[in-house]
Amino acid sequence: MSVHNPDRPTAQWMADTGPPPVRLLLAGAEGQANELVGARAAGFPLELVIIDTAAPIDPSVLSGAAAAVVQVTEGDDRSTDRFKKLAEGPVPLIAAAYEPSMKLVRALVRAGAHDVVPLPLDPEELETALDPIRRIAAAQGPRARAGHQKIVTVIKSEGGIGATALLSQLALRFAANEAAAGREACLIDLDVQFGNAALQLGLQPSLTFSDLVEAGKRLDGDLLRSVATRHPSGLRVIGAPREIMPLEMLTSEQMLSIVDLAVSEYGTVLVDLPMNWTNWSLSLLARSDLVLLVTELRVPSLHRARRQLDLLGTQDMGNLEVRIVLNRTEKGFFRTLSESDAERVLKKPVSYCISNDHETMSQAIDRGIPIDQVKRKSPLCRDIDALERGLAGALGLER
Repeated sequence: MSVHNPDRPTAQWMADTGPPPVRLLLAGAEGQANELVGARAAGFPLELVIIDTAAPIDPSVLSGAAAAVVQVTEGDDRSTDRFKKLAEGPVPLIAAAYEPSMKLVRALVRAGAHDVVPLPLDPEELETALDPIRRIAAAQGPRARAGHQKIVTVIKSEGGIGATALLSQLALRFAANEAAAGREACLIDLDVQFGNAALQLGLQPSLTFSDLVEAGKRLDGDLLRSVATRHPSGLRVIGAPREIMPLEMLTSEQMLSIVDLAVSEYGTVLVDLPMNWTNWSLSLLARSDLVLLVTELRVPSLHRARRQLDLLGTQDMGNLEVRIVLNRTEKGFFRTLSESDAERVLKKPVSYCISNDHETMSQAIDRGIPIDQVKRKSPLCRDIDALERGLAGALGLER
């Protein structure tokens, strides 16, 4: 591990030979970090930059680096703001902090951290944190990295409200429009216990999400593409495991690594999260660019949705862009509640209303086809089209 003085000219930051380095921007080297001197992590040479945790960092310090580990002090706004500013640049960042709280971890992930590791640095933990970045870098070799990279997650107020069916049909439309623009999209079913998005789309994948988890350090872009099943619309689908997978056997690092790789391969990734909250699902939510909260226009469903929003607030994710989707809404005489009732309960505007057309949606699911092939001109089709246009607009995509 090289040690650099930040007062040296910026030209000194350029790597001369071999793979680009990972720069450790720390207030000092102590504990097991001393063992990293002269070593590598995940194949990257390490360079140490001694700098105070609150001192400004010129972005040129990261020039030529494959990634950087930046020390953050919890409770110090200067330190966290510095990290957020650096995260706006192209170099992948890992945050490092002493005994980081879960609130800090999620705030840093939301700011763009690929991972958060504790201090003093442990060589094994650093290796684990850098390995996903190594895989992404390797995947960029034979193929160009996707240019437009966004994560959209779908959460639901409760089970049985048709959120997965709605997401599946939305994903088909979105992927078809993206294909027309020369881009790709991927749907990942992370309901690892009861997910059936692939089945609802008429797909029976031979490989599923569990194969990505089992791959461990062997995971790369080629393997991910081999697991993603292609739908005729152009949508790539990574199906939920065939066998029920315990939620606690998965980690935030695994999930973020897989989703980050999918984003680098496909550009836009739509994620269906499970009903039960876990540390990894909250961490993934913090990384998202857009969240769709699906609920129904019923009192119990709306109050459960309100609890979901309250949870995000307690986890320092109140600034997430969350859009409310009212699914299976009735029209006219059959409606007992209104959109304004929903907004009063949720304390948030309703963005989209999806018509209740159980027969059309059921036929589409049973046959594994887009709903416009069942009934081309229907309120349900028009509502999903409007949702797709809104999604594209929120992501900065033309339609």
